[in-house]
Amino acid sequence: MKKPTKRALAARGTFATLRALHPDAHCELDHASAFQLLVATVLSAQSNDKIVNLVTPGLFARYPDARALAAAAQSDVERLIGKLGMFRQKSKNVIGLARGLVERHGGEVPASLDALIMLPGVGRKTANVVLGVAFGRSEGVVVDTHVQRLSQRLGWTKETEPGPIERALMQLFAREDWDMLSHTLIFHGRRVCFAKKPMCVTCGVASSCPSAGQGAEHVGRKPPRSR
Repeated sequence: MKKPTKRALAARGTFATLRALHPDAHCELDHASAFQLLVATVLSAQSNDKIVNLVTPGLFARYPDARALAAAAQSDVERLIGKLGMFRQKSKNVIGLARGLVERHGGEVPASLDALIMLPGVGRKTANVVLGVAFGRSEGVVVDTHVQRLSQRLGWTKETEPGPIERALMQLFAREDWDMLSHTLIFHGRRVCFAKKPMCVTCGVASSCPSAGQGAEHVGRKPPRSR
């Protein structure tokens, strides 16, 4: 087994502190099955988890499994998830993925990265969420906006795109930590290390964060769009 570098050991030490600060870190999308998690994760793209959790109870009450959703009319799904951004495209995607599950997997969610990313609206990030949470399999690190921001602020990577960031984190951390790494960073990003005005003064890992202090909010954020 390859010996971890000093940089990796330092990153793992910071992660251990973050785990202690957020022992309850978990996926915050409400779900009762792998199917519901898959649909909720697709719906969460560019949407707040809290809003997703508001619309999914009605959606899942009407369409509790893949076979039911596969037979849904898009207009009906749109009415149920209309509070979400891009609800028309998301309605099309979740109906399409449900049909894919029925046609290719007997209505069940496959525990395979390659199979998942073949479904409409399902990319590597969504597949990694489902594999880690529903099946306990770590095929990669989920890189959302919080993971991207914090991994840059903590000095774990200088990459700015999800793919290269994921590869950098996979090199720094042991495979068994990949799933919990994303949950922990997301928890910390939502509660302490905000995009704007991060709470560096009270942050439990400020001493090991090269971005802590004045100017931290300018690290790890996408530049404003030109108008």
